Amino acid sequence: MSDIRIAVIVGSTRPGRKSKDVADWVIAQAQGREGVVYELVDLADYPLPHLDEPLPAAFGQYAGEHTKAWAEKIASYDGFVFVTPEYNHSTSGVLKNALDYLYNEWNNKAAAFVGYGAVGGARAVEHLRAIASELQIAHVRQSLAFNGFTDFENFTTFAPAEIHETFAATMFDQLETWARAMQSVRAEQVLAA
Repeated sequence: MSDIRIAVIVGSTRPGRKSKDVADWVIAQAQGREGVVYELVDLADYPLPHLDEPLPAAFGQYAGEHTKAWAEKIASYDGFVFVTPEYNHSTSGVLKNALDYLYNEWNNKAAAFVGYGAVGGARAVEHLRAIASELQIAHVRQSLAFNGFTDFENFTTFAPAEIHETFAATMFDQLETWARAMQSVRAEQVLAA
């Protein structure tokens, strides 16, 4: 069986963002895991305007070249780690927008969540779980929650507590198991079509 591919999605494009630092840490923790490739996908590299597609994403009839490029990228993965800040008790607008652009490309894949903020991004992650369910993304229980008070020096430099390494390993185990299982689901759907 070929390696599964997991995108670690940087969920903020804001100047001074911490998402990239957190996502880089996630990628570093995933190094050396067998049978899986983790790749960074930075929303800053996929500038999507506010949703501008004339048809609902479920139709899969994309008009914009930016949408087609985003769809091609996301379709190539078996699962995702969404790295999100918490803005106003929710996820970032740019991540929600990126999710809304597509539908079928997200379906029957697996996801895990990594949040950060004053309360570890917990409320952002809870909102993302509801969105993922609607997109037919199987999300795993274990998430990571980095607290702005304890996992960042002076609220700026990412310096996570060592305990997060253990939680990350559990998250990866769950995510990889579900990503492999969802490959089978997608294969069965192709055969049934």
